Amino acid sequence: MSDSKRGYPDLHEHLDALRKAGLLLTIDRPIDKDAVLHPLVRWQYVGGIEEHERKAFLFTNVTDGHGRKYEFPVVVGALAANRAVYSVGMRAPEHEIQARWDHAIANPIAPRIVETAPCQDVVLDGNALKAEGRGLDSLPIPVSTPGFDSAPTLTATNVVTKDPDSGIHNHGTYRAGLKAPDRLVVRMATRVGGAGGYRHYLKYQKRGDTTMPCAIALGCPPYVAFVAPQKLPIDVDEMEVAGGLARAPINLVRAKSVDLLVPAEAEIVIEGLIDTVNLEPEGPFGESHGHVALEEFNMPMRVTAITHRRDAIVASYISQVTPSESSAMKRVAYEPMFLAHLRHTLGIRGVKRVTLHERLTALRRLVIVTVEKGTPRTEIWRGLYGASSFRPDCGKICIAVNEDIDPDNSDALFWALGFRMDPSSDLQVLPYRSPGHGPEREHEAEREDATLLMDATMKEELPPLALPKREYMERARKIWEEELGLPKLRPQSPWFSSADGDWLPQWEAAAGRAAVGNYLENGRISERLSRTGLKPETRFRPDKA
Repeated sequence: MSDSKRGYPDLHEHLDALRKAGLLLTIDRPIDKDAVLHPLVRWQYVGGIEEHERKAFLFTNVTDGHGRKYEFPVVVGALAANRAVYSVGMRAPEHEIQARWDHAIANPIAPRIVETAPCQDVVLDGNALKAEGRGLDSLPIPVSTPGFDSAPTLTATNVVTKDPDSGIHNHGTYRAGLKAPDRLVVRMATRVGGAGGYRHYLKYQKRGDTTMPCAIALGCPPYVAFVAPQKLPIDVDEMEVAGGLARAPINLVRAKSVDLLVPAEAEIVIEGLIDTVNLEPEGPFGESHGHVALEEFNMPMRVTAITHRRDAIVASYISQVTPSESSAMKRVAYEPMFLAHLRHTLGIRGVKRVTLHERLTALRRLVIVTVEKGTPRTEIWRGLYGASSFRPDCGKICIAVNEDIDPDNSDALFWALGFRMDPSSDLQVLPYRSPGHGPEREHEAEREDATLLMDATMKEELPPLALPKREYMERARKIWEEELGLPKLRPQSPWFSSADGDWLPQWEAAAGRAAVGNYLENGRISERLSRTGLKPETRFRPDKA
């Protein structure tokens, strides 16, 4: 099957598009994958760099802790270093991404099975998988959290398994820690709302099968990679949805050593058999909930073949403490999904935006529902209930705010909670919630969590925010940046105010006079309005005088 039959970009073409957009940084100097590579990329998430300034990193000269040099380059951040990178992968502007997902889910396109594929340019099996420097040990897989992780770990994965009854394939993004040139250990979430692959694992166990076929694809085309972490309904074929995203069938090829179909344009495919009887300790590993996941028993997989492109690139996600590439990928897809659920499924038209808090909280714990001013209280609470119950692992804390609050500014959220929420009437605690994804707690089978809902919207018209209007701030910014040579400004919302809320034309006119030096006129006006017999701090309303 020739490339002319492929209606979507592969990873190489995607990297070319990122390069043209100024979103790819190429590092040619030697970089140690075990101790330096991920920490170097991590700095763009913890170094005060704005989200829009983040880039994908392509490392062309990869070494390990022993100084060994690898054949293949490594790319990190290529799918979701930021929203712009994700948009390039989707071939759509950010505001159209939800519509693309909706269309893909409603209009899936069946994949096409091809006879030959780039991912099988080179096939390694048998003795080529054994001994140090061969098999998995020949791949430049980074250590994600140096100082804590016990092994290089596959992170940017499409882990392919098959339902033994229906034959439907599942693609999931699960980590896999390297153990030997021909062995690794896969971790599939067992919690409520967890991995589709784990459901397959249980079915193989129930049938009495001692192994489960598995294939781990690295560096898939963006449309294929995006569906793996997306939470789609059970038994939906992810490759059909990927076809819907691409609006063209996805090419699949039969794996060389296991009975599975794998993405034809993947960079590398690791084939093998997961042991359904024995488990092996895996970890520690830095997790997305922000703590190190301590050692657990997970699924050992014996590698039966490794296939790859001749010019393969190893893709790796930076995950762990959020924000990260994996959280950015989920956030761009999840937020429109939540908004569509509240606005269209539940019909709550006053909801304008849903924000999954990212920094440290890993998207799942804190959900902010933005509603337009004047939305009925009943609709606000329907929105909070709907956001908290939409997914079992998201929405432990849900806060409703108005559009003047920047949901990405924690200070603004605390401001709304401090001045707009009455704990006696604007707060509810709901019992019976799964602990979800978190350090240790998800493994305590008998433990339950709870849900906290807070209405931090305005209950009445409030005066404007006490900051200068935009035109005055912009005038001062021009002097700051162009004349005084002061440090570069990074405006943080809110940085100006507007004449909204409880603000009368008389006050607007008086402010205009004061801003051009005519405050004395305001003094003459107020003198004419003097009254006797009042207590100091009695409110003056010229509209009701």
